[in-house]
Amino acid sequence: MLQLPRNPVVAIVGATGAVGREMIAILEQRRFPLGSLRLFASPRSRGTRIAFRANDIVLEDLAHGAVPEGIDLALFSAGKGISTEWCPKFRDAGALVIDNSSAFRADPACPLVVPEVNPHALEALGGPAIIANPNCSTIIALVAVTPLHRAIGIERMVVATYQAASGAGAAAMEELESQAHAFAGATAMNTTIFGRQYLFNVFSHNSPIGLDGSNDEERKLLTETRRLWESDAVRVGATCVRVPTLRAHAEAIHLEFARATSEDEIRALLARAPGVEIVDDRTANRFPEPLGAAGGDAVQVGRIRMDHSVAGNRGVALFVCGDQIRKGAALNAIQIAERFLPSAPTARAALTTVASAR
Repeated sequence: MLQLPRNPVVAIVGATGAVGREMIAILEQRRFPLGSLRLFASPRSRGTRIAFRANDIVLEDLAHGAVPEGIDLALFSAGKGISTEWCPKFRDAGALVIDNSSAFRADPACPLVVPEVNPHALEALGGPAIIANPNCSTIIALVAVTPLHRAIGIERMVVATYQAASGAGAAAMEELESQAHAFAGATAMNTTIFGRQYLFNVFSHNSPIGLDGSNDEERKLLTETRRLWESDAVRVGATCVRVPTLRAHAEAIHLEFARATSEDEIRALLARAPGVEIVDDRTANRFPEPLGAAGGDAVQVGRIRMDHSVAGNRGVALFVCGDQIRKGAALNAIQIAERFLPSAPTARAALTTVASAR
């Protein structure tokens, strides 16, 4: 299996976006070993300085078409167009590339990976490659339900998502905040990003809708779940909407299993699941909320109960919440990168434990 140098040269492409900035913060928080860090953004940001580990790093751009030399690991979060053009160039120049866009998620040559779900997909990589980060909604859902699928076998999953502005980037978060200020000041609201008032509103996810009536976000939950679980048998239905929260996505999930189960079994499985935090206090009416999940690494799971619309004690309902910028994007990418570090035994051991549970 491919191994990065002990102190790799790391590049972040899209360093000024919400996910790029979170990647920078997570590298520092997790003490990711670095030879050096190079940050890339649009030409208009060139020369700007970003603080990292008591130093200032000068932003670069890729506008001149030359592939930077000496990059060991490249983390991309700059959109599908940039990724489509530049990820193969970085890979061909010798870098391990982890891409957060949708550009390579359906490419069979590029592993699609959530470390808590399918770390074995990385085992065959022996050299520079492109690894795809799944969609944020898929990551959050599958961190919560994959332990249940391994133990009991999920035959059908129905998901309703409540997706925050963070999923549409820093500009969408800023627009939502600006609408709150505009409402308070009784002034006109800026609606550039979504073309409608976002504050106090809920609307269908802003991805394109196909001929079947499903939007791209809903299709990703089906196609990516099947790829991550290596099974076309699981049935997935999804309805994805935007809600006026700044950060952290919530999802209501209904599961139908291959055999009978119980609430006690589900709770026991979730209690030992990597990356999961149970937040389920019925007495205090305390369950996962975006404000509680924002800034955290775990996917919170609560509202754990039997779904009596499924016969034979084979149905369970959950409510989950996870930080889209962290576990749904930046953190997942860095956890993948840690799998290739010789100096990250804790991360590697955790992933080995997950793989052995399959």
